[in-house]
Amino acid sequence: MSVAPGSPSPTWDPGQYLRHSGHRARPFVDLLARVPELPATGERPPRIADLGCGPGNVTRLLAERWPTAHVTGYDNSREMLDRAESLAGPTGQGGRLDFAAADAADWAPAEGAYDLILSNATLQWVPGHPDSFPAWIAALAPGGTFAFQVPGNFDAPSHVLMRELSESERWRERLGGRLRHADAVLSPTAYLERLVALGCEVDAWETTYLHLLEGQDPVLDWVKGTGLRPVLTALADDAEAREAFLAEYRELLRKAYPAGAGGTVFPFRRVFAVARRAG
Repeated sequence: MSVAPGSPSPTWDPGQYLRHSGHRARPFVDLLARVPELPATGERPPRIADLGCGPGNVTRLLAERWPTAHVTGYDNSREMLDRAESLAGPTGQGGRLDFAAADAADWAPAEGAYDLILSNATLQWVPGHPDSFPAWIAALAPGGTFAFQVPGNFDAPSHVLMRELSESERWRERLGGRLRHADAVLSPTAYLERLVALGCEVDAWETTYLHLLEGQDPVLDWVKGTGLRPVLTALADDAEAREAFLAEYRELLRKAYPAGAGGTVFPFRRVFAVARRAG
């Protein structure tokens, strides 16, 4: 995973990320449901890449759907890969699941090497990621698929308030410019047009999930695992400043996302695309 140009990559906490694993996995499952069957591969096993695999909890769903395939999850976070490694091994039907270090910002697979390249909630961290689409499509076997989903909620209160606070007078010097804006991702139409121009058959859409979160300050707990990581990384060596920022942000989130009788509703828009190479 990467971040805004000129900013250091955030450190990741697999345990914090997995605290909302059920909600986070749902878009992956919805994406996977639209991925067509892989092209016939003859004697070789199907080859699948999960770009930005995180702790591997959803990468294993790829191995479950295609148990004869060689599935590799790629990530640039050592913490995430260490957590994922416990899932590696043979699938029981001749396939295998493994993990390797790689950054989506410069990952350059061999031409025709994969039958499916998939990325789940990663490309928003990679500035200019659509520029990599031609090479990734070229890395597909004829009839192969490139599929991804990215958050499209950068204009939601959770992110707007985070940016405004980081750019406030108190925090600007330490945190200014570290957080992403809405231009971190494209619209579904823009993704569709880019992929169609590469000769693909494309299915693109967007969905807004209404996650009902439980517990105290659950939206803060959610973003501590993802969008807030650049802030937490920048303040990692200053516990007092970190807690002061969290206290201010917590109060803003409580007003923006009030708790109800059944929990806290957290609307979350996501953008999806499934592109199949001609073949």
